[in-house]
Amino acid sequence: MEHIDVAVIGGGQSGLAAAHSLLREGLRPVVLEASGQAAGSWPHYYDSLTLFSPAQHSSLPGMAFGGDLGRYPHRDEVVAYLLRYAEHLDADIRTGHRVTAVRRAGEGFALDLDGGQALNARAVVTATGGFGRPNRPALPGLDTFTGTLLHVAQYRVPVPFAGQRVIVVGAGNSAVQVAVELAQVARVTLASRAPVRWIPQRPLGWDLHFWLTVTGLDAAPLAGFRQRPATMAVIDDGRYRAALAASRPDRRPMFTRVDGPVVTWADGAAEEVDAIILATGYRPDLGYLAPLPGALDGAGRPRHRDGTSLAHPRLAHVGLEWQRSLSSASLRGVGRDAARAARRIARQLRAR
Repeated sequence: MEHIDVAVIGGGQSGLAAAHSLLREGLRPVVLEASGQAAGSWPHYYDSLTLFSPAQHSSLPGMAFGGDLGRYPHRDEVVAYLLRYAEHLDADIRTGHRVTAVRRAGEGFALDLDGGQALNARAVVTATGGFGRPNRPALPGLDTFTGTLLHVAQYRVPVPFAGQRVIVVGAGNSAVQVAVELAQVARVTLASRAPVRWIPQRPLGWDLHFWLTVTGLDAAPLAGFRQRPATMAVIDDGRYRAALAASRPDRRPMFTRVDGPVVTWADGAAEEVDAIILATGYRPDLGYLAPLPGALDGAGRPRHRDGTSLAHPRLAHVGLEWQRSLSSASLRGVGRDAARAARRIARQLRAR
């Protein structure tokens, strides 16, 4: 069985940032990525996805995004950037390697891989982030819906929905962005439990992320002060708010039930719907840690403080939403948490 220093599970932005930081600590990480390329979930997001942070504030440590730093990169630009980053990173990145289980093995860990492979690692960093498992809320009657039902993770382009009656469920950035795009070809309602909250993309003429950086809020350890982080407001340059104000799409309180193709609204009105798209967020996909006692709570969430496991000092997490700050799960912020995790792991390994 192969023995390695640190296994980094996940080769997207979080795994690449973790590998960069571990290398700086003199360790030799092995990055295990389930897909065929080191870009994580990015290639699977909808085609029109555009970052809400400009290129200047959208880089991993050690390599600037490049090009016009004031632009807002598209999905494909992010994928290309991550592939360049991986190419220039002096790390052992193994694509097509899915970890199915992590178990204790002495002071370290044994990792089982899909296909029967296995290896031992002195330490483990999970870098599959907080967006690996689409959240599908238990809405009344949703399981009886006879139309097209999908999570926004499965949405790509609006063309298949042309001329249809569509409901997008959610009130965050993805929900609004997809609903406005679909409203150009379909009759769309944005349904949510609470009204959409807005925040301007360029307050006082400067990008929001400039203000978050100069005030220190971007990196502030805010996660420890709240048990359940508030839903983020929708970042808008004016287009999305104007679209909703013009009812393209319209916005309604959440429907009360679904019965086959029929959706019933809070006011009692009922109508047939062709498609429901759930833009209802994600949850960490860390089932491979289930064999580790105390690594996960009863809901499958990691038990950690600032990314360090509460039960296993040599187990760290990188890329979780609100892991330490509001930018923990972003290109601009994951490097800070990765550096912190790498330093702690290096101390643990050097203490032996």
